[in-house]
Amino acid sequence: MSDPHGAREVPALVVEGPGRAVVRPVPDPALAEGGFRVRTLASGVSMGTELTWFRGTNPALHSSFDPALALFAPGEPAQGYPVERFGYMQVGRVEASRSPAVPEGARVAMTYGHRLGHTSPGTERAVLLPEALPDRLGTLVAHLGPICANGLLHAAHDAVGTDVRELGDGVRGRCVVVVGGGLIGLVTGLFARARGAAEVLVLDPTPARLDAARALGLSALSTDEVPGVETAALVKQRFAHAVGDRGADVVLQCRGQASALALALACLRPQGTVVDLAFYDGGADEVRLGEEFHHNGLGIRSAQIGRVPRGLAHAWDRERLSRETLDLLADHGGAVGERVLTDDVVFERAPQLLDDVSHHRRQVIGAVLVPGAA
Repeated sequence: MSDPHGAREVPALVVEGPGRAVVRPVPDPALAEGGFRVRTLASGVSMGTELTWFRGTNPALHSSFDPALALFAPGEPAQGYPVERFGYMQVGRVEASRSPAVPEGARVAMTYGHRLGHTSPGTERAVLLPEALPDRLGTLVAHLGPICANGLLHAAHDAVGTDVRELGDGVRGRCVVVVGGGLIGLVTGLFARARGAAEVLVLDPTPARLDAARALGLSALSTDEVPGVETAALVKQRFAHAVGDRGADVVLQCRGQASALALALACLRPQGTVVDLAFYDGGADEVRLGEEFHHNGLGIRSAQIGRVPRGLAHAWDRERLSRETLDLLADHGGAVGERVLTDDVVFERAPQLLDDVSHHRRQVIGAVLVPGAA
């Protein structure tokens, strides 16, 4: 009889090359002392990031990162094809455990990539989920929800420095614009509304995303109907503070296009800050630093999940950001599940999903891959 805790293979979503994805077995190690093994219940897809692997535009495919110097350098890429592990929104049931911290039978949110099973050495982060939380909502807890919460944390740091007491300290009572109504944009906007923003206005060209924003209690404005300059003018007319002082107090930039960053800067009131959560895989010709950025004394703050604001790590680690996500889902999970996580897809059909979205045959805000019938 084979060892049930021994090395094995598990089905995984693999990108074999640009435009070519398959589901095939990949190796999974034996269960070691201190580790645990999970069976995947749901695997969330953040379309923007996943498509950079599928399309071949991810920077890791073309350059390498020197962690000592914190610099990207051309040459030998950090990742080549096939890409066997990508994705950061998984929920699994613990089937076997040799770790006192992760009991058998528990459900955990993790970031092990799109595969139907995973054996952890025990050093990976795993967030225990309450049983009342649906699997598909749990996909937001380990990583994507904290990304969005970290955006608000950076806005709070910009407003009050290191004396951040609550996640809403940077948006409470303020006018907030969210550029981009995708998965990250909508969850970030919902965070801002739930933490006391006076108004949250989502800018996006896609009608379905604008409808979802309104269903979450956010305001919405289509950027497909008017040019960027006119959109910014509408925002500045909407948020008038004083003569010569118009625009959003905070802009949360959540769309991975340089034109979106240019729009974000144009929407800010003077001396405001764009908190940037987007992932860019191209150039930035549209970001004209001699225009609003220079004349209005603006700032851009990248708010990626790898770093919380300087001076806050002691109080605001990733565990706390996951707890903030759980609190948000406890209050608004029904709307998120209905209007933000729009598509459930059988795991084996994931390659078709990537191909359809990449070629604009299908509009998706947030997709969840689920195991097929045994």
